[in-house]
Amino acid sequence: MEDGLWMSVLQRIETSAGFVPSRRGSVGVMPAEEHTSIELAGTDRPGLLSEVCAVLADLHCNVVNAEIWTHNARAAAVVHVTDDSMSCAISDPKRLSMIKELLCNVLKGSDDLKTAKTTLSAPGVMHRERRLHQIMFADRDYERVEKAGVRAVEEGSSRPQVTLLNIEKDYTVVTMRSKDRPKLLFDIVCTLTDMQYVVFHGMVNTGRIEAYQEFYIRHVDGLPISSEAERVRVIQCLEAAIERRASEGLELELCTDDRLGLLSDITRIFRENSLCIRRALISTKGGKAKDTFYVTDVTGNPVDPKIIDSIRAQIGHTALQVKCNSSLAPKLPHQETTMGHFFGNLFKARTFQNFKLIRSYS
Repeated sequence: MEDGLWMSVLQRIETSAGFVPSRRGSVGVMPAEEHTSIELAGTDRPGLLSEVCAVLADLHCNVVNAEIWTHNARAAAVVHVTDDSMSCAISDPKRLSMIKELLCNVLKGSDDLKTAKTTLSAPGVMHRERRLHQIMFADRDYERVEKAGVRAVEEGSSRPQVTLLNIEKDYTVVTMRSKDRPKLLFDIVCTLTDMQYVVFHGMVNTGRIEAYQEFYIRHVDGLPISSEAERVRVIQCLEAAIERRASEGLELELCTDDRLGLLSDITRIFRENSLCIRRALISTKGGKAKDTFYVTDVTGNPVDPKIIDSIRAQIGHTALQVKCNSSLAPKLPHQETTMGHFFGNLFKARTFQNFKLIRSYS
């Protein structure tokens, strides 16, 4: 890998390395100069984003940008809001307290009463995608659960393949094989960093639809992975890092004039038509909203095209466009081994070495 690109990844990670403990059903609110940042974590369920957006609209909070991830029955979001009347951050302590309380009630639902709690975000600037990884990692989303609807999506997609092997010179070799996608390397490095591992050498090889990554790592204490429990945990966490941003479902893009309550109205229509939002990216600029949603039905299966046509008729065919159906993406081939692919395609691989990723943060 080119040194400039690798150092850019490191810089993005190191400048956003603050870590805030997060547990199930938590809400953090942090006012900034231009907007108020809200962090959410809780049990995923159909209609959750709709309920969150409805609360924010009722409290006259305008969502200026947000990112929402779901994985393994957990949900996390970083939402930036402004006061609707002032178009600036919300600074009133009583109002902030009310926002936290009401959002926490939404996240609790009916099965998260014992683990839900409200927390304040730590001070400092945080890269949004990095923070989402940290929230879900702290929420232990990498622990597999057997739940109807969750497994349905996983079974219909190609799971990442992660292997670990200890070699001479006290390194652990981590090999990952998965569908290629934007920001895949960033997601892997974030997770290794948060787990306190140092990458000494590595190779990234991308093809038409798949990617291979090979890292030589040690823990910050200088030792390779030494126990079976640690090996299993690293594999689970790297699989989760790859899957969190995987675009499962139908991609819908909304482009329209921004207004207070827009997101609440859109997500309500999705909920009323039994759509489940797997991931979402919300942005506004110059009075325009540009939002991307990845949706399935409530069981994790593809959405009926007739339902999409009905939703587009309600929202507007020009405003809501169907972009891509990731359920129809080609599967990874299984006939080749990872190392066989490496040796057959070394001319396409990029390597890096001697870059220490980890800083020690408290």
